Amino acid sequence: MPGKSPTERAALERQNATIMAVFERAGFDFIAPDILQPADIFLERSGEDIRARTFVFTDPSGAEICLRPDLTVPACRYHLSHAGDASAETRYCYCGPAFRFPDERLSPQEFTQAGLEWFSAPDAAAAEARVLKLTISALEAAGLSKMRVTLGDLGLFAALLDDTDMPARWRQRLRHHFWRPQAFRVLLDSFCAERALRRTSISPLIDRLGETDAQTLVELELVAHNLPLVGGRDVDEIAARLEAKAADRRETPLAQAKADRLNAYLAVTGEAAAIDAQLAGIADGPRFTAARGAFARRLFEMEELGLNPRRFTFAAGFGRELEYYTGFTFQIDADTPHGPVTVAGGGRYDNLLSDMGAAKPIPAVGCAIHTDRLKAVLA
Repeated sequence: MPGKSPTERAALERQNATIMAVFERAGFDFIAPDILQPADIFLERSGEDIRARTFVFTDPSGAEICLRPDLTVPACRYHLSHAGDASAETRYCYCGPAFRFPDERLSPQEFTQAGLEWFSAPDAAAAEARVLKLTISALEAAGLSKMRVTLGDLGLFAALLDDTDMPARWRQRLRHHFWRPQAFRVLLDSFCAERALRRTSISPLIDRLGETDAQTLVELELVAHNLPLVGGRDVDEIAARLEAKAADRRETPLAQAKADRLNAYLAVTGEAAAIDAQLAGIADGPRFTAARGAFARRLFEMEELGLNPRRFTFAAGFGRELEYYTGFTFQIDADTPHGPVTVAGGGRYDNLLSDMGAAKPIPAVGCAIHTDRLKAVLA
């Protein structure tokens, strides 16, 4: 806790102990994941903001490692290395330092993060409501009384995309760019454009595909311009990308109404308990309808725990900051005289553990509290 006086450190430790008591009483086991972590999963899945602010360096063997920028990924690594059965229901909590560059200055910032992770909960909606309830309870136990809760649901967007008739490769690319709003809009617009408007810097190569096959064309270009293979891509991968670009040209443009529907969903916002009327006006496909039902069930579980979704805001675009989220997301802001300050957040991330080596997907939901920020707000 650099820069804090002994009195400030003691006050923060008391606050953090109060938070951890809430989590441990709820049946979450305390763990202490390693501070040094392999950098790969953070750089691949954590989102643009965290990637840019992660303190990465190279060990003597040449491997990239980092000071953990948050504790969710380290908790997942801990689970995979310590659990006898990684797919069994398990609940962890933690409290410890994390490190991020605060801006363009050269020294990293250390801060404390408290949180919990719940793996393989038998009832997804009930677990999500319980995690939100525990987060609010921990903040209240620490002394926070005025807060704003924002909810999101990436599962709704995934369902809407699956219901939208388009080539499967287009859906895959839109999913890949979902966490980059500007790139997403540009890509979606390109699918609506006529062939003549879909030209890019590699269009001259695509024009030549009628004369020769893609793999031969790539090999000829690499030799002609003495170009090395970079970024881990081989000739087959580059050829496949060229063929996909050529297929895009031949494809019937996406109807503007379909693109408008996707954009309209991402603009939806309002009171969480009343949002279904807006969602119903977007689309009525089978997957989207089922996702709306799951959203309603989650709100019901929140009410069963004494939460009031009428006081929560839903924002369809919320959750585009961390790339490992797959469904329910939330953020809690503290009201201050200077405006809202984000003190906690969390959500569902069902693919992260399999991306890290688990034999099969392991459902997971969790939260994190920025305890230094919370202490500053309370002070």
